[in-house]
Amino acid sequence: MYYASTLLRSKTAAIRYRSLLLALGVGLTAASGAAAQTAPDSLGGLTRVFSRYQRTAVPEKLFLHLDRPFYTAGETMWFKVYAVDGTSGRPLPMSKVANVEVLNHENKPVLQARVELRQATGQGSFTLPASLASGTYTVRAYTNWMQNFGPEYYFHSSVTVVNTFAASGAAAQDSVKPYTVQFFPEGGNLVQGLPGKVGFQATSSSGKGVAVEGKVLTQTGAVVATFNTLRFGLGSFSFTPEAGTTYTAVVTQGKGKPSRYQLPPVYAQGYAMRLERPASGLLTVTVRATTTQPETVYLLGHAGQTIAVAAQATLRDGSTTFTVEPGQLPDGISHFTLFDAGRKPLCERLYFQPPRNKLTVTAQPDKNHYGLRDQVALSLATTAGAGQALGANLSVAVYRLDSLAAPRPADINSYLWLSADLKGEVESPEYYFTATGPEAAEAADNLMLTQGWSRFRWEQVLASAPAPLPYLPELRGPLVQARLTQPGTDIPRPGVTAYLASPSRLTRLTNAVSNADGLVQFEADAARGTRELVIQTDPRQDSTAQIKLLSPFSGRYAPALAPAFSALPSLEAAYTKRHFQTQVQTIFAPKEALRPAPAPADSLAFYGKPSETYFLDKYTRFKVLEEVMREYVPGVMVRIRKDGFHFMVMDKVNNAILTENPLVLLDGVPVFSVNKMMAMDPLKIQKLEVVDSRYFHGATVYNGIVSYTTYKGDLEGFELDPRALIQQYEGLQAQREFYAPRYDTPQQKQSRLPDMRNLLYWNPGVTTTAAGPRKLEFYTGDQAGRYLVVVQGLAPTGQAGSSRTVLEVKPAL
Repeated sequence: MYYASTLLRSKTAAIRYRSLLLALGVGLTAASGAAAQTAPDSLGGLTRVFSRYQRTAVPEKLFLHLDRPFYTAGETMWFKVYAVDGTSGRPLPMSKVANVEVLNHENKPVLQARVELRQATGQGSFTLPASLASGTYTVRAYTNWMQNFGPEYYFHSSVTVVNTFAASGAAAQDSVKPYTVQFFPEGGNLVQGLPGKVGFQATSSSGKGVAVEGKVLTQTGAVVATFNTLRFGLGSFSFTPEAGTTYTAVVTQGKGKPSRYQLPPVYAQGYAMRLERPASGLLTVTVRATTTQPETVYLLGHAGQTIAVAAQATLRDGSTTFTVEPGQLPDGISHFTLFDAGRKPLCERLYFQPPRNKLTVTAQPDKNHYGLRDQVALSLATTAGAGQALGANLSVAVYRLDSLAAPRPADINSYLWLSADLKGEVESPEYYFTATGPEAAEAADNLMLTQGWSRFRWEQVLASAPAPLPYLPELRGPLVQARLTQPGTDIPRPGVTAYLASPSRLTRLTNAVSNADGLVQFEADAARGTRELVIQTDPRQDSTAQIKLLSPFSGRYAPALAPAFSALPSLEAAYTKRHFQTQVQTIFAPKEALRPAPAPADSLAFYGKPSETYFLDKYTRFKVLEEVMREYVPGVMVRIRKDGFHFMVMDKVNNAILTENPLVLLDGVPVFSVNKMMAMDPLKIQKLEVVDSRYFHGATVYNGIVSYTTYKGDLEGFELDPRALIQQYEGLQAQREFYAPRYDTPQQKQSRLPDMRNLLYWNPGVTTTAAGPRKLEFYTGDQAGRYLVVVQGLAPTGQAGSSRTVLEVKPAL
């Protein structure tokens, strides 16, 4: 495990963070796009403060391509991670680690992993335990940096897991599901005397939209509006609220009993915003207010880091209109916010612009149908624009379709440009990218009215100085965090140097200084698997600090997306079949399919090449370490004082003696007591290395380094300081390679080993180029049926795309 030195000083971290963002090419862009567009800093300073905030709050998004939406307990879930810039959609190689979790319907994690990201992509897997209960689970993913912006901004996707070891004949849920209806006034509020539009969303207990109709009544029973859902339980209606009136919606689902819902309150004073796209094609943003006095208002429109609209106007007789050319808006979701002259936000509205240049992915099989254990040749091509070939990074999954297949998850294009910027789950997001015509435009507008949200608060944006973001991006590797407090309390211990190490033959060490909150943050390398961490302070500086290791996973959760699961008795035969298939594959899977791929390790110590190296087996072995040091290590002088042994390193660079003790390490772990080190049995030590000059390491300067390495690298029973925190820690997930059998020869085809794979193929590392199609080859198994080929991909220029192709596998006649 390699640890790079780091300082937890906000100024140093901020400078390093900004410089690395510049090196990555991450910055603010601005674009003109509205009639009455004004100079960038003329809206009362709004564009300036917004730009300042966005330069420090770079939006980052993750998308996970899961190999399939349905699993049985005991199977393996494979996934690929794509990291992109939240504005442009381009791959963003900023974070080097992604946190991936599987949550149950109570929002509790059942599986967790930290996955390495390289060049904005990563891959991993979960083996679903045989004890995992049947249910609908949520897979979520996020980076450390994304924790600054709330759990709603994390990637979420629902999957179904059935435990075929348990009984599966649970009673089905009642076909008449309860539903709820929510109402959302356009712009934020209903204001008396001002025409207003209200969006509504009707959802069942499973979170899916339901078709309803209804009417809006006053307290006297007068009908002021009628409505019905258009698509996916969404709809809208318009009316002008009156003073002193409360409104109730009476909603009916089919022939069910009506339900009554109170509409949001009506305000006596305020503003109303109406966004429309008439036949002329221009967007109009109409602002109305209860005041009749002239008043200056500002309209700011942005998408991610792009300022698209910056305009001002004067309310005359309580009304004004802005016009915007939609073709100049960025792809995806634009936020329109209305401000008064004092920069106070008044109303907000969202508008969706489908991406105009997406990646077209084509997957062409070489045959119309295939036999059992037959070779499949798949041709992959990626194009953009008018059919021009464009290279892309792809992931490919091929799995069997059966009666247990769950609804298909969102594709990368609809997720990155729509779902990722909306609150809650978007039902059938691909509809908004493929449907055309007035109904599709109205459906998208209803979605913006009901599920829009902002990932930041305007009070944070408009603050005189931006608040520091507590979660730093993991720019080089995993960050390990701990907190130092006074014993038995939560009182922080600031300004204390702490050391992080892991016993190993690979000498790795890092240090950090605790901040005002007692937080220390160590920048670690890409070590994989579980290892033992040792965190301690130097007793000569601090001997009482209490150390607590912090989890890298987020403890905040978005509202649960996964509904309760109920198995259907009618599918009992299908459950039994999948159980048999899973068990056969588990029993007959080759051992190499279960082992993780070996990861390369850097054997160089954190201090580089030492000045002196001694392999003690080359010398006469002494039973006392003092004799070893005096006889064989001339670069280190041993002295005995009143308090015991001391080391003094000969500084050959400056031809001087360093009179203070050097840093002493045993298997990479600091040992601050030379007396304890000298009591170590030298026969357990294989190697000794010396750095014979001062060494600057993070916030600390060492008077040389004396590093001992045992044969096993496990401290050989050496007892560390009892104040040190020793804890098991899960590093980056060890990579596994997907295994699938090949049937190249007649002997392989005639093998008696059963092949009951449900997942025929998984490849997260496919790349295409502008030179032409990419060929992939794999083999079918022993199960006939229909198999779905799902390809997800992202181009370096930010275009995203996917494709779905069905393969037919038939037994030989």
